[in-house]
Amino acid sequence: MVEEFKTLRDDEIEVLLNAPVLVSVMIAGADDKIDKDEITQAVEIANSKQSRAREQLIDYYREVGKDFQTKFEKYVAEMPDNADARTEMITQELRKLNHILPKLDHTFAIKLYASLKDMAKKIAEASGGILGYMSVSYEEAKLMELRMINDPETYDL
Repeated sequence: MVEEFKTLRDDEIEVLLNAPVLVSVMIAGADDKIDKDEITQAVEIANSKQSRAREQLIDYYREVGKDFQTKFEKYVAEMPDNADARTEMITQELRKLNHILPKLDHTFAIKLYASLKDMAKKIAEASGGILGYMSVSYEEAKLMELRMINDPETYDL
């Protein structure tokens, strides 16, 4: 188990472990379609973060990576095909982090939030543009700042 999670309830841990998957599905499907490049990019990012994440997040991403692709495919299959409806469902789930992140070590929460935003940006850049890089759709750009999650750096300690 991730050391920072030892004081959390099981349902809170589940929200934290699902967050990278939900962010990935939301960004990949922001333009109404989830293409293979975005799926591949999401899985590659999740895998790379298991060894290249900020040191404090490596155990977290190892836990997330155990079933990332399976969860990703399950969410895509179970959620609405309509981007707006899917985004609303995911936004509601990600808002739960606003009650969980303050319970975590402050530095861990800041790093996790930054990492989720980085993941969103990389997935958004996965499709479009020259050779598929550096092109973000309007829909993806609106979502990739993850405004539904409060920035842990603004928390009163």
